[in-house]
Amino acid sequence: QVQLVQSGGGLVQAGGSLRLSCVASGRSLSTYAMGWFRQTPGKERELVAAISWSGESTYYGDSVQGRFTVSRDNAKNTVYLQMNSLKPDDTAVYYCAAHRDDGSWYVELHTGYDYWGQGTQVTVSS
Repeated sequence: QVQLVQSGGGLVQAGGSLRLSCVASGRSLSTYAMGWFRQTPGKERELVAAISWSGESTYYGDSVQGRFTVSRDNAKNTVYLQMNSLKPDDTAVYYCAAHRDDGSWYVELHTGYDYWGQGTQVTVSS
């Protein structure tokens, strides 16, 4: 079992920055690929960024490309999402998620992930 605990998030003005952290316990994250999702009311969870177990491969959704950066520190069992140039449309609950990286590190659908953080609200005011 992997437990994921998120921190960061909050309220920020448009153009500002936030960093989300996701710390794992129970098992090393070094064999897991990670994703960051976001969700707004009435919509499905959307993958915004993903990273392979080694950190060598990353993915970004079109809406966050060039503004968000996903990274990881396996020694600290932690994954990060740095969010810059935030826009009101980025307002959502953000979740980190993990699935075992068996060579297919990129998984777009939320149903493909095994473990989830508790979610954290990010609100961007205009």
